[in-house]
Amino acid sequence: MPPLKRQAPAKKPAVVPKKATAAVEGVAPAKTVAPKPPRGESRTALVRRARRINRELAEVYPYAHPELDFENPFQLVVATVLSAQTTDLRVNQTTPALFAKYPTPEDLAAAVPEEVEEILRPTGFFRAKTKSVIGLSKVLAEDFGGEVPGRLEDLVKLPGVGRKTAFVVLGNAFGRPGITVDTHFQRLVRRWRWTEETDPDKIEAAVGALFPKSDWTDLSHHVIWHGRRICHARKPACGACPIAPLCPACGEGETDPEKAKKLLKYEKGGLPGQRLKPPQAYLDAGGKPAPPLGAG
Repeated sequence: MPPLKRQAPAKKPAVVPKKATAAVEGVAPAKTVAPKPPRGESRTALVRRARRINRELAEVYPYAHPELDFENPFQLVVATVLSAQTTDLRVNQTTPALFAKYPTPEDLAAAVPEEVEEILRPTGFFRAKTKSVIGLSKVLAEDFGGEVPGRLEDLVKLPGVGRKTAFVVLGNAFGRPGITVDTHFQRLVRRWRWTEETDPDKIEAAVGALFPKSDWTDLSHHVIWHGRRICHARKPACGACPIAPLCPACGEGETDPEKAKKLLKYEKGGLPGQRLKPPQAYLDAGGKPAPPLGAG
């Protein structure tokens, strides 16, 4: 009788981690993607480093906030649409006249486009932006009773509103967590090698996987503030960066501390911030309001 062949032990089923998503509950998520750590860095090490960077930035910018002036969700969604291809400062200098003349969605929906264009001219692309803000105001007035909806799937139906704008509104007007993937956010998370993705939806999902959902909105503020003030696109101020030891790209910019200090912008460089009416915590920390349009 031939000897019995020994059976190979059964392989344990692979445990596949749940894919991360930055979606709001009940909403179709962005395309999911697993973030790739830098060479030699484990997934666990990447998560720890990413969270430490966020903690360090929270200490540097304890007063971080949305840098668009707004008093209600309608003003925020309009201001965010207007912020495309321009600075928040320029939007803040422009919207006081807009909201003084058209304080509600119904008012802006009935506006004469040429008159709105003249107000929005300083923001650039003013004809397209006029079409968007009048269009979204009409939808708000006709479909939502003049109120900005608090759901992602409704917000993205508004003309000119994509996921980035929707998450700005959800996070800052409704307190619902979301990741705002603007140009600063994209640049920094790739420099830090939190992800190698270039598509905003994939960046949103990859970075969302590294943090608790409750951190997403403040994380967005911290990263964007750091990108505007220190980690600039063309010449980052590496020598003045508080998270330089944690940054794989440290050295791409100016490393001399004295020279780096001269590159700092906004309050870090002694200059006014971007809001005409910033929160009190920002003022208490030494921040200065921005000047109105046409001043100085």
